[in-house]
Amino acid sequence: MFPDTRLRRLRMNPQIREMVRETRLSPKNFIYPMFFNENLQKEKPIASMPGVSAFPVSQAGKEAAKAYELGVPAVMIFGIPNHKDEEGSGAWIKDGVTQKAIRSVKKECDVVVVADLCLCEYTSHGHCGRVKGDEILNDATLEFYAKTAVSQAQAGADMIAPSGMMDGMVAAIRTALDDSGFRNIPIMSYSAKYASGFYGPFRDAAESAPKFGDRRSHQMDPPNAREAIREMELDLEEGADILMVKPALAYLDVIRDARLMFNVPIAAYNVSGEYSMIMGAAEKGWIDRDRIMMEVLTAIKRAGADIILTYFAKEAAKKLRE
Repeated sequence: MFPDTRLRRLRMNPQIREMVRETRLSPKNFIYPMFFNENLQKEKPIASMPGVSAFPVSQAGKEAAKAYELGVPAVMIFGIPNHKDEEGSGAWIKDGVTQKAIRSVKKECDVVVVADLCLCEYTSHGHCGRVKGDEILNDATLEFYAKTAVSQAQAGADMIAPSGMMDGMVAAIRTALDDSGFRNIPIMSYSAKYASGFYGPFRDAAESAPKFGDRRSHQMDPPNAREAIREMELDLEEGADILMVKPALAYLDVIRDARLMFNVPIAAYNVSGEYSMIMGAAEKGWIDRDRIMMEVLTAIKRAGADIILTYFAKEAAKKLRE
């Protein structure tokens, strides 16, 4: 009790503060998401995500190497094809945009390549699977996910990250990978992916906005937390190696629940809307960008995330070197 107990004793000296710090960020915690677009001949800044660009596939290796040289161990590949169809067949063809980007990156450096697996960038309707009328068909979509996972692994992906939130997707992908000789390729499942308003800027970048309806029939309802645990339990049973919560900031409680419940690596996606809010406020001079960036990433790590997917990866890695 005060006056004998004085917690400020451990705060007065910056070196002591460092010694007793409970949560430590490292560039090794980060995955850097990147966009590669077959329609581009040069870098294209994404207006709604200041500081982030989409790149032609020819620049994939060089751009990934920039993150790797800063100490970021992994990149997440999103591909935007020059042709879309009803089924999203560009997702699994041998010379698809994601497959070409993966091969380019693996030739350039030893960065871990994580392949996002969904169909929304590849379908003409912008939804995450096969569609009949206004319904996204769950079971019929699993075959497409399985083919896409194998194609991505054949291209050289080190990890597959299914994001479509179809029931049974992890089991279908695990079986397909194992049957094709890729037993050692881990799956990082977007297990608790919420139907969030924070994805708006990403849909500009990935050109993946749905042409009708929305994704509430398969992405999680934001008020639900207990349901997220059920989703994660099922993904683990189906063979997931890493569980992801997306978005991160509005769902720190879900990250913490996952950390307490499961003894596996937990990932969290610091999504485009979270990034753009910080960048927009910083551009207006309302906040200190670097200070808020580091505070947010620390909060995600403190909540229990082992891995943070973030568009701040390169800038945060530079800051952590200082």
